[in-house]
Amino acid sequence: MQLKDKVAIITGGAGGIGQGIVRRFLREGARVLIVDIADQATGDQLVEDLRRGDDAKYLRSDISVADNAPAIISAAIEAFGKLDILVNNAHASKQAPIIETTQEMWDLSLGSGMFATFWLMKAAYPELKKTKGAVVNFASGAGLKGMANQVSYAAAKEAIRAITRVAANEWAVDGIRANLVAPVALTPGIQQWARAFPTEYQEVLKGVPLGRLGDPETDIAPAVVFLASDAAKYITGQTLMTDGGSIMLH
Repeated sequence: MQLKDKVAIITGGAGGIGQGIVRRFLREGARVLIVDIADQATGDQLVEDLRRGDDAKYLRSDISVADNAPAIISAAIEAFGKLDILVNNAHASKQAPIIETTQEMWDLSLGSGMFATFWLMKAAYPELKKTKGAVVNFASGAGLKGMANQVSYAAAKEAIRAITRVAANEWAVDGIRANLVAPVALTPGIQQWARAFPTEYQEVLKGVPLGRLGDPETDIAPAVVFLASDAAKYITGQTLMTDGGSIMLH
């Protein structure tokens, strides 16, 4: 097991890619604090469904509130005694053309994405320094390619990439690694969209050389596990494309 005895915080862990990461981390031996804005009953049901005893805990928290970051870190320490891994997966946004993008849309994307990632990294730093831990953040093809109607999301994701690279340089002396994954995944939300817009979905698939969208648990999560594990102990500041070949970085 690649993450045996490791303790991780995973944001947005109640659904989609986040839940896939949670399930994979648990199978790899980690203990996980699942952080999400979903109601407590949903989180409690997920923990029960996971059937992992005391290895998984749920914390309902809004990561877009700066003051919640220290409490999230404290909850992990209280539950498991230490922190080895921080996975900043959660991010909310709304699509719109540039000329229709509002301040509210900017606040949503930057608050739940860029700022939340920064606040949690800053709050987690003292604990990650103790364990020589790892941070795994999330980038996106929307930022790398400048996708239409994604200005607030794309900007936030590219800002997260910049923050991650700075942390990789600053925190290397402390033994902390910081990397990113940039996924293309068939989440429940994408599945719903594909059913509603099958023609558009097929166009998306044409841009994926491997011919399919990734499975959150079996395609995306293993990359996160790798970057969080000792197998990647000589990798930091990198963006790992888990997108079926959609974007091939040079």
